[in-house]
Amino acid sequence: MKIDLTGKTALVTGSTAGIGHAIALGLAATGAEVVVNGRTQPKVDAAVAAIARAVPGAKLKGVAADVSTVVGCDALVAVLPAVDILINNAGIFEPKGFFDIPDADWTRFFEVNVMSGVRLSRAYMQGMLSRNWGRIVFISSESGLNIPKEMIHYGMTKTAQLAIARGLAELTKGTAVTVNSVLPGPTRSEGVESFIKELARHHGQSEDEAAVNFVKQNRPSSLIQRLASVEEIANMVVYVSSTQSSATNGASLRVEGGIVQTIA
Repeated sequence: MKIDLTGKTALVTGSTAGIGHAIALGLAATGAEVVVNGRTQPKVDAAVAAIARAVPGAKLKGVAADVSTVVGCDALVAVLPAVDILINNAGIFEPKGFFDIPDADWTRFFEVNVMSGVRLSRAYMQGMLSRNWGRIVFISSESGLNIPKEMIHYGMTKTAQLAIARGLAELTKGTAVTVNSVLPGPTRSEGVESFIKELARHHGQSEDEAAVNFVKQNRPSSLIQRLASVEEIANMVVYVSSTQSSATNGASLRVEGGIVQTIA
């Protein structure tokens, strides 16, 4: 399968590092013009430069905007009034016991993880429908199905994304626009890498040993028994952004290594 997105413009929010960066790189490799987004211009510039080195000739733009706010989303849309592919990837997580989560944290998680995608989908989806082509992908999580007791507020936002994506998909009936969710599991991104290094140091293990043990102890139902790579997540996102994925709509696509023990 050769995925060619030449002539399409893709916005990946929160793409200066981690899964978002891998998605941006993957889309750039298909020929799409990719817009890298992050909160600060230096990080955006560094991410754009890294993708340019990895994909010579890539068509890239960088826009610094905090998509967790109305002002940030409005600023982004002002610079980029239309896109063909919207990847709602921006998000935060933080382990914290339920009784220790203040109202402010619930609101902050909802604004970053949920409302960023709501605002940008509202801004871009009507244009996709009028042009009769588009892709919207919400980067959710297996935590939206298996709500983690150590971060219930995070799980709530990931479930909300699934509901929003499915509802938006209903608005695409009879068109060539699709809206889907991708559900990663534990993934070896930069943030998790720092966590694994600390685990390895604390337990006197190698980083690879610490990573494997973390999955066995915290996600024992995993079938792959390891952390996924950011590239493995990006591969699914690139596919569902492609013309070849035209019959995939309203779906929740799991890339969590079989953690969720269900056949549906």
